Amino acid sequence: MAQVTEQQIIDALKEVQDPDRGADVVSLGMIGGIIIKDGNVGFAIEVDAERGQQLEPLRKQAEKIVAELPGVLSVSAVLTADRASSDAAAGGSPGAAAGGSPGGSPGPARQQTGPQRDASMGPPGVKHIVAIASGKGGVGKSTTAVNIALGLVAKGLRVGMLDADIYGPSQPRLLGIKGKLETSDSDTMEPLESNGLKVMSIGFLVPEDTPMIWRGPMVTSALQQMLREIEWGELDIMVVDMPPGTGDAQLTMAQQVPLAGAVIVSTPQDIALLDARKGLNMFRKVDVPVLGFIENMSYYVCPKCGDRADIFGHGGAKTEAEKLETEFLGEIPLDIAIRETSDQGRPIVISQPDSVHAAAYMEIANRIWEKLTVDSETSTRSAPKIVVQ
Repeated sequence: MAQVTEQQIIDALKEVQDPDRGADVVSLGMIGGIIIKDGNVGFAIEVDAERGQQLEPLRKQAEKIVAELPGVLSVSAVLTADRASSDAAAGGSPGAAAGGSPGGSPGPARQQTGPQRDASMGPPGVKHIVAIASGKGGVGKSTTAVNIALGLVAKGLRVGMLDADIYGPSQPRLLGIKGKLETSDSDTMEPLESNGLKVMSIGFLVPEDTPMIWRGPMVTSALQQMLREIEWGELDIMVVDMPPGTGDAQLTMAQQVPLAGAVIVSTPQDIALLDARKGLNMFRKVDVPVLGFIENMSYYVCPKCGDRADIFGHGGAKTEAEKLETEFLGEIPLDIAIRETSDQGRPIVISQPDSVHAAAYMEIANRIWEKLTVDSETSTRSAPKIVVQ
């Protein structure tokens, strides 16, 4: 099957007319962020913020036209409010339409508008959604997230994994998934599956070495579609591999998704704990329960001599959890087996299920599930409004 080209997509989209502006979306410069991988196509349609809801038919029309091109297997178009609104044009800042400053950063003392959201705003059929987060990159959050998810699968639960790290998706490599996304009868996409875990990642649409040069509103729209326009089916729990930090993706998940809780991953050293503390405080400010801390790369044991070394220090996350009055969920060592199995696309929970490291992940997964099912208030909370200050 011939690969569809970017020019063919652009030519097809010239048939889509903006009903208010009397011209096609291409000539109006509304199309951006086109990505193509193995017949799967994604692109953004930039619109004024106030017209977002009324242009949903335009988005669907654009998807349908591109889907009819030879060689296209699936299409995902997102509406983004990256253009200045009419208020901004009258003198406001260019970022106002996106809810903040240019590039998607939230503006000072600005309340995010919109209705109070409840559990129905999450993916239908998903009972609990848990975010695995970190205050900074490089602490092994994605490896931790996937092993926890697979630990939950091993309990016999129905589990989904959403890779919300748009700029650095890791789950396709960690799970060794190289399949193609398929479109269901209802025009939504089916998640891919690995070892009983349903997975969705922007990495299924973009080559590994392709940078995602998307602004905040585009990231937000992509996350919304990966959550709500994927046929997740009935899930006991969805694990969300969050990007590091406290930016657009985290705010989107907190504002628009009924998160049952968040888990903070950190290494033991002071600089990592400082950022982890910021992550915890962010979730608390937006009323997302923090289920606990995990200390990753907690210690190292030499495989030859058996000597132990606390390369990054030890116990810092446990001490921090006590200071912040949250639970310490467990520690994971720095070990070559965890690294090798992750690089091979066979996380240690499934490739070495009887190992002490797999047992550590399983214990953490069990504790997370206990906290979700025991605390009925946590499991039924509504997504809050956000005031960014």
